[in-house]
This record gives sequence, C-alpha cells and structure tokens, in this order.
Amino acid sequence: MLTNEQALTRMDVDLRLRGLASSTQYRYRLNVQLFLDWANLPAEEMGEEEIRHFLDYLISEKKLGESCVNTYNAALRFFYAVTLDCSLNYMQIPRLKEAHKLPVILTRGEIARILDCTSTLRNKVALMTTYGAGLRISETCNLQIRDIESETMRIFVRCGKNRKDRYTLLSQVNLDTLREYWKAYRPRHPDGWLFLNSDGSGKLPCRTIQSAFDAAVKRAGITKDVSTHTLRSCFATHLLEDGADIFDVMRLLGHSNIRNTTIYLRLAGFDPKLKSPLDTPRGGYKSVPKAVSDDA
Repeated sequence: MLTNEQALTRMDVDLRLRGLASSTQYRYRLNVQLFLDWANLPAEEMGEEEIRHFLDYLISEKKLGESCVNTYNAALRFFYAVTLDCSLNYMQIPRLKEAHKLPVILTRGEIARILDCTSTLRNKVALMTTYGAGLRISETCNLQIRDIESETMRIFVRCGKNRKDRYTLLSQVNLDTLREYWKAYRPRHPDGWLFLNSDGSGKLPCRTIQSAFDAAVKRAGITKDVSTHTLRSCFATHLLEDGADIFDVMRLLGHSNIRNTTIYLRLAGFDPKLKSPLDTPRGGYKSVPKAVSDDA
C-alpha cells in the first residue's frame, strides 16, 4: 500500500505525463493534499463516502463556491481514477450545477479612461495589447518581440491555453503605442520578452499587470467588478457589436468550441432599429397612462 506522500508523488508524475498546465498541476495537487490532511487516513482506504463528506464540508462549512468545489471534485476524481487506479461511482460524487452569469463588460469610453489612468507607459501598452488583441493576461506577459508582426498587422500567440498557437489582431493604435514603448524602454532579454519586469531580468509578472489595472480602474472612478480578463470579454463583445462574424471572433479568442464564444452574443448591444412591441405602431399604449392608486 502506498503512503499518502508516495501517492502524491505518483500523482505529480501522472499530471506531468498528461501535459496539464502547470497551474492545473499545482491546483490538483494542493486540493488532494488538503483532502488527505482533512481526512487523516491512508488514501487507499477511502472512497466515495469520504469524498462526499469532504465536498459537503467545503460547501456547508467553508462556504466555497460551485466552481471551486468542482475543481476539488475533478482533482479527487483524477487522483483516484488515474493515480490509484480505483473505480469510483461518480453518481455518488456529482459535480455541482454552476450558475452561468454573464461577464461584466466595460464600455469603450470606460476602457479609454482606464488606459489614460494607467501609471506607466509599459503597463498602459500591456493593457492596451490585452484589450486590442483579446489576450489572456498570461498571453500578454508571454509575448516576445518577434510575435508582433507589423507587416501583416497580426500578433502571434504562442502556446496559449491548452498549448495552442494562434494569430490575433494587431491594432494600428496599438502598434503606434508599442513603438513609443520600444523607444522609451528598449527591452532587451535573451528570451526576447516584449514586456519586462522592473529590473529587466525576466518577463513581466501577471500580478503586476493586474495590480496596475486595479489601480487604474480606481483612479478612473469605475466601480464595476472587473479584472484584466474583462478586457478580453470586451474585445469579443465590441467586435460582435461592430458586425464581426462569430466564427472569426472564435478563432481570434482561441476557443475550441463555439459555445464558449456565443456568450458574448448575449452581451453585445441590440440593433438600435430593434424596438419593443410596446413602441411599435401596433402597440397598445400611445401615451403614458395615468397613475392608479393602489386603493382604487
């Protein structure tokens, strides 16, 4: 029988062999470690019943959200099915149904205010590139100088989510600002990173850009609950509002499934020609009705 530490070490190998993202590997291992510490029993002596109690503990006592609990669920399923080669009855450990909330969207004017309130030219260009190309913040930080293709007005996104390469748009405004940034910073690094950290020793950390974004949002007086990923959602929504084909938007975002892109159709503004039936010639009311007392 494997000790819990041996089982975790074996899980590390299983995760690497499947080529999962480093963030996923870290999260899965941490979640399983927390489960084993909570149960304080050998992993191979446990099964669906212990997992059920643990997931219920996360919901009822830790008050974790559906998405977070489902991540624990997925990690434990992987651990038992792959690492320990145990057959689990998944009907006994179902995934929570998650609410499908629409992302918060910024107007174009709000995005302009945020960019104008960004403290440094480097951070401003990084955020502008994130929005103008529809990038994930990690993709922005991973950009290399050679990825900016000014002749074809494209940005090459290497090894994005699920290790997929793709091309996306290079805005002329973005290109002009990138040239200003180049003249001011002259980024030089053996790995060719476009955006460097403060001392120039490595690429710009994602948390630095997130902090710069949060500070700019506050200075701009915007109270919406937004993050750097909001810029990517705005990119897709604004493209659709401008009449872009949804399949083009899908390719630019790097989505594998069109269903992931169609959510932005629900965020895009309506055609101004579209009217409520109350306002059409056949509408029942031609004027505002007089107020009627509740006691009438």
